[in-house]
Amino acid sequence: MSAESVRAWFAQYAPDIQPEQSEQSSATVELAAAAYGVPPEQIAKTLAMRVGDRVVLLVTSGPQRLDSKKAKAVFGAKPKMLGVHEVADLTGHEVGGVCPFGLKTPLDVYCDVSLKPYDVVLPAAGSTHTGVRIAPARMAELTGAQWVDVCELRVAAASAVSE
Repeated sequence: MSAESVRAWFAQYAPDIQPEQSEQSSATVELAAAAYGVPPEQIAKTLAMRVGDRVVLLVTSGPQRLDSKKAKAVFGAKPKMLGVHEVADLTGHEVGGVCPFGLKTPLDVYCDVSLKPYDVVLPAAGSTHTGVRIAPARMAELTGAQWVDVCELRVAAASAVSE
């Protein structure tokens, strides 16, 4: 699994979307923003978390941080980040390339409302050198994601929402 599984996934479910390869690493929000020429707010980071006895993926706008109280209220338990090896084992993607596409194991996907102000966001695409440009609504539709509000309201997102 990895970038190849993501390419195959898009070929099957959204052939009009092509993952992009970057010479630069896109393993962090800052690196991805520089590699793809977008502001950090348009980077869609994917967090792999254990919530009670299940594992979920949460896709948020890059600078956002999880709000523990909101997350516990939405998910019914306090989320805990997965370890590096567990992430790779369950998703098939290495940390820095985790995305909700081409997963090794079917997982519930959630998209935080912090993504909604943007016409296009850029999540990873299975590796630390791949990404994909996609509308947040389309990403949610393709992955069967549920929209949630579980992040702290940060200054960058607040200004984007008011525009």
